[in-house]
Amino acid sequence: MSKKTVLITGCSSGFGKLAAKKFQQEGWNVVATMRSPDKETELTQLDDVLVTRLDVTDKETVAEAVNQGIEKFGAIDVLVNNAGYGGHAYLEQFTEEQIYAMFETNVFGVMRVCRAVLPHMRQQKGGTIINVTSMAGYIGLSLGSTYSASKFAVEGLTEGMALEYKPFNIKVKAVAPGAFGTNFTAANDNNLENGDDELKPYAQKIAAHFAALAEQMQKQGGKDADPQEVADKIYECATTETPVHNVVGADAEILMGMINSMSRQDFINQMGVMLTPQEAN
Repeated sequence: MSKKTVLITGCSSGFGKLAAKKFQQEGWNVVATMRSPDKETELTQLDDVLVTRLDVTDKETVAEAVNQGIEKFGAIDVLVNNAGYGGHAYLEQFTEEQIYAMFETNVFGVMRVCRAVLPHMRQQKGGTIINVTSMAGYIGLSLGSTYSASKFAVEGLTEGMALEYKPFNIKVKAVAPGAFGTNFTAANDNNLENGDDELKPYAQKIAAHFAALAEQMQKQGGKDADPQEVADKIYECATTETPVHNVVGADAEILMGMINSMSRQDFINQMGVMLTPQEAN
């Protein structure tokens, strides 16, 4: 049986790098892509790993990376859309340019890479696409409206594509991490300094509360959440039968249990109480 090949975006750090190492350790060919491959020193030392440039906002680099992967390994069996970034502030605190930039990477970038790989997968009569989203794709939060909007979009995109491409033997799934150390930085967002004198102090109180809450949520399993869980879940989705929507982390499981156990409005009300510091009420 010939080795399978995965192309992963956003491999310079975090979930992307861990996923690249996981697939390589399991005997896969890996096309590990990132915006600045010249800075990568670890993945370049691994066998059967092609480290190459891909900027999800640049159509030419997307096409070139896909072509390089196919030329070197002969196929792309799995695509992992991991590249993306967050940002936590009130909607008014983002500039319009920042909002467009977030959607350009988190939403249109995912679409762009999918559109580059899908014709190849249809030609080879199968494949799997895994979109890394977030629990922010299930719930809207204070300071998270813009980021949540981008992740809700990708969850919807994933579900629609799963139906569209099933006749072509192409599986499309989403992996939504909870609060891991690599994906929550609200306390450090510079945008919290933007806005008027009413908005700024309120936003900073919410951010400080969120940072403390996120730290607690990362320990829901009795220990610090391990980002390797996300890489392992991505690999599981690539190699076994899993649902279209998949969450990762003890905190994510708790939140999903809440979502499934009550009306949506009751859930929103309960989250509002939990996520708002008393002094901000």
